[in-house]
Amino acid sequence: MPARFLEPNQLYTPSSLDDLSFTSTSELSDLDETFCQARAVEALRFGLGMRHGGFNLFVLGEIGSSRHELVRRLVEEVRQKDVAQFDYCYVNNFQATDTPRLLLLPAGRGSRLRDDMQQMAANLGPAIAAAFESEEYRARTAALEESFKLRQERALSELGDELLGRGVALMRMPEGFALTPVKEGTKETLSKEEFEQLPDERKHELAHIIKECQVPLGQLLGQFPRWRREQHEAFKEIGREAIRSAAGHLFEDIRAAYLDLPDVLAFLATVEADVIETGDPLSDGRPEDPDSDTLRFTSTISVQRYQVNLLVDNAGSKGQPVVFENLPTFPNLVGRVEHEAHMGALFSNFTLIRAGALHRANGGYLVLDASKLLSQPYAWEGLKRALQTGQVAIESIGDIYGVISTLRLQPEPIPLKVKVVLIGEPILYYLLAELDPEFAGLFKVAADFEVHIPRSAANSSLLARHLATQARQSGLKPLTRAALERVIEHAARLTEDAERLSVLTSELLDLMQEADFHAGNAELLDRTHVEQALAARTRRADRLREHVYEAIQRDILLIATTGGLVGQINGLATVMLAGFLFAHPVRLSAAVCIGDGEMIDIEREIEMGGPIHSKGVMILAGFFSARFGRGMPLSFNASIVFEQTYGEVEGDSASLAELCALLSAISAVPIRQNWAVTGSVNQYGAVQPIGAVNEKIEGFFDICAARGLTGEQGVIIPASNVKDLMLKPAVVEAVAARRFRVAAVDHVDQAIELLTGLPAGDADAKGVIPEGSMNYLVATHLLELHSLKHLPSEEEEKSKPKRTLHPKKAALKPPPKGKKKP
Repeated sequence: MPARFLEPNQLYTPSSLDDLSFTSTSELSDLDETFCQARAVEALRFGLGMRHGGFNLFVLGEIGSSRHELVRRLVEEVRQKDVAQFDYCYVNNFQATDTPRLLLLPAGRGSRLRDDMQQMAANLGPAIAAAFESEEYRARTAALEESFKLRQERALSELGDELLGRGVALMRMPEGFALTPVKEGTKETLSKEEFEQLPDERKHELAHIIKECQVPLGQLLGQFPRWRREQHEAFKEIGREAIRSAAGHLFEDIRAAYLDLPDVLAFLATVEADVIETGDPLSDGRPEDPDSDTLRFTSTISVQRYQVNLLVDNAGSKGQPVVFENLPTFPNLVGRVEHEAHMGALFSNFTLIRAGALHRANGGYLVLDASKLLSQPYAWEGLKRALQTGQVAIESIGDIYGVISTLRLQPEPIPLKVKVVLIGEPILYYLLAELDPEFAGLFKVAADFEVHIPRSAANSSLLARHLATQARQSGLKPLTRAALERVIEHAARLTEDAERLSVLTSELLDLMQEADFHAGNAELLDRTHVEQALAARTRRADRLREHVYEAIQRDILLIATTGGLVGQINGLATVMLAGFLFAHPVRLSAAVCIGDGEMIDIEREIEMGGPIHSKGVMILAGFFSARFGRGMPLSFNASIVFEQTYGEVEGDSASLAELCALLSAISAVPIRQNWAVTGSVNQYGAVQPIGAVNEKIEGFFDICAARGLTGEQGVIIPASNVKDLMLKPAVVEAVAARRFRVAAVDHVDQAIELLTGLPAGDADAKGVIPEGSMNYLVATHLLELHSLKHLPSEEEEKSKPKRTLHPKKAALKPPPKGKKKP
């Protein structure tokens, strides 16, 4: 069966929106993106509604498939609008300040408690100061001081009278108390001279008395510190009573608003107890020295410890929260503890604790971009840890890895109940499922978004309505029927399949927005504006393509489009640069010599060929073995190369061209250079489909058009790629005018017939190949190579015996009598 030359109607499949009756898109009703994502919507509804643990979602979809928009809308639909929410607050733990306590309050009550405590802290200092400056406090402290002095004086007086009776006086000296002897019968103390005049016996008696009297004096003086401690404790108790009296009404006012919240009442009780116990330092609202940073800092901390850190305020929210975190770093997920720098040191306290996305989304839904999450250090592990433990523990990466070893805050963990939705490309889902054993247990629901849908009349109509909806939402001009049909045709081109439509609608919306720009002041957006947008888009991106084409035109890159060459053929290579795909012809050459059947891929040998390309070359060796190597060993070596390529070569779409070049090199039959070839083959010569077929045809067409179309040029493609064709108008017009050709083949034999003008040559029932055919010429030349390889050398010919039939056997014994010698 010969190759098929394609007709113009096979090169482009126009859109028809006959199912819709409209003049412009303003007449079409709205339609959201769920029309093409039934499977994904079903999975999303299931995952979002499932309340059991582990049923978090991973949304698989390509960029531009409206993944975020659909997730946002479905989450808004399923979330409970009337569920009660909580405010999360951190307060000081007075027993262990490095482990702040957590308070959960009904939504809206957290901000009220924060404000109440701020007001209380602001009023606390003046209230305490007023209490300590009151007449009552001063009178009580003065009375206590006087009582202590009287007690001390009374004890000293009693001891002095007792000692005086023994002839010793208790004297108060600047440096303390002293015992001095007195004159008998009087209270007058003896002078030094008088004491020296006393008899020795009296001196010894008085010294002994003084020594004995020092014992009760020491005992009394030892009681003074205890009395002072008692006095100090009494002073503190007076201060506590003063503070209790001054600040009690502040706490009573606050308690009245939180009688239904036992945790808040317990917190207020601890605050009040600390205020009463702390006492006078809290009254120092301002430092004595206005230039002293230390005093100011200390005073701030002392009052700050009674405040409330409102971590998450849900006062303005209704129902379950929905949080989209665009920067999912570890601190942004689980929260962080900030620090303040003061005099070269870092300080922190519970008021510097900050919430993360998990805190804000608690009780609701958290939506994250998978690629951003996985690119952040420890973010993925932190998320998994929170989901596994069911709580959010605020930590720092430095503490986790042991980089920082300092005293740190350890806030009480917050119970977590959240539904996490990860949005990412399919490759990320499959990699996580393969490499992370914990992934499957945490993300049990996969919502897989479609990229293509069948190009039926019904789907075309639905896509048209959806595009019309997007155009209205984006404020674009209404599209005419012809413009909308052209956009849908471009959707088919994006899929590389004329029988399918792309649902990556962001790409199509970009096209409509660009067309709207080119429409200028026109009231409607027409097909010509869409064509202008497509042309302008190509123009902006094709600088490098123009340089490649220019190099071909100037014969810097050698490409022949006329004549015939042995072992050389025009292949087609594609280049992807920043989303812009184009193709250009590239010369493939093959060389053959006597050998052992080795197929040398020069690209692979120099490590410029990828594994798929190398696989394609190895398949060629299998083809020759299957077709020509059954009756004799293959006695040739072949080398294949992409000429003038200086980058990596990958893919097997050139294997058909490489096979044809090899057949030409072996048979010495030239290949017509007016053809370019694309397609892969299997070991039996069947031609298989390839990608980017439209770009490849257009790439060779552009070169031929620049040199002048003769009607003989064309591209040979796999027959299975015909359904993918959505060629640009210039190619379709040239084929219609018989100035360019596109041929479809199912087998290498069909391609070689077009390329050489010779029949391929099918073997008959006896295995005989017709003379003059390509297969006959290839087989003949392979036989010649085999014969040449096994041809004896001159020395072997000289040493060879002259007898021709079993010379060694004939020399073993004479022939039997009566018989002739053979």
